[in-house]
Amino acid sequence: MKDRVRKPEWLKISIGANERYTETKRIVESHCLHTICSSGRCPNMGECWGKGTATFMIGGNICTRNCKFCNTLSGKPLPLDEHEPAHVAESIKLMKLSHAVITSVDRDDLPDLGASHWAATIREIRRQNPDTTIEVLIPDFQGRSELIAQVIEAGADIISHNMETVRRITPLVRSAARYETSLEVLKQVALSGTTTKSGIMVGLGESTTEVEELMDDLRAIGCHILTIGQYLQPSHRHYPVAEYVTPEQFARYKQIGLEKGFKQVESAPLVRSSYHAEKNVFLLHKKEQQK
Repeated sequence: MKDRVRKPEWLKISIGANERYTETKRIVESHCLHTICSSGRCPNMGECWGKGTATFMIGGNICTRNCKFCNTLSGKPLPLDEHEPAHVAESIKLMKLSHAVITSVDRDDLPDLGASHWAATIREIRRQNPDTTIEVLIPDFQGRSELIAQVIEAGADIISHNMETVRRITPLVRSAARYETSLEVLKQVALSGTTTKSGIMVGLGESTTEVEELMDDLRAIGCHILTIGQYLQPSHRHYPVAEYVTPEQFARYKQIGLEKGFKQVESAPLVRSSYHAEKNVFLLHKKEQQK
């Protein structure tokens, strides 16, 4: 049996709680909301909730897919909650968020794969929170362009879809998603003129050359923002960690990504898709104003 790779010092997480953390937790629970923060066992939950930031997960908390890197429950989901768009929008208002991030489970069980629910949620957030910028992290909708168009037309400020890993490792860890399908999703978003974002994990056994090839593929279809973080195995049942990438290598990835033309690159061991998302919006707006 292969020895488990030991977790290095730089991945030690400080989990603290303050009044803002407690209030964020209360709002999430009182509105019966799901967050990827808790469902995905995000290492940054203490920091983000302590700042009043949470990534809302719509469509329930049971995914129809069973990816080997993900801790979200998989199985047969419950029916959609028609009140969820309003509850999410109300929570954003209570939290006084300037930037809201929304994601979802995959809903391959639904005729429209959840696209109309997505569009309704974005529109309701916009109605109740006209000054809040909206970032959505969407599934691939099986590559169906008419469904992706529904989400685009709802008018989010940033649309993200994660590649998750390099081309070679994709079939090893993603249960249904295909590398090329994910690129097509991002290409459609980029062609719409919407700020486009994607994220990947490293430490799954990929080479630096493969990471650079993925960057080139994303830039070729017009992706603007990239996040890179360390893969952390949620449990012994999940795909094993091949290595813990050093902070120095993460810094090199950031520099390479910026040189390749990404507007923003977040690259560090504990970076996740929505980590410091509000900072990316601020920096993007600042760069646009400087042009």
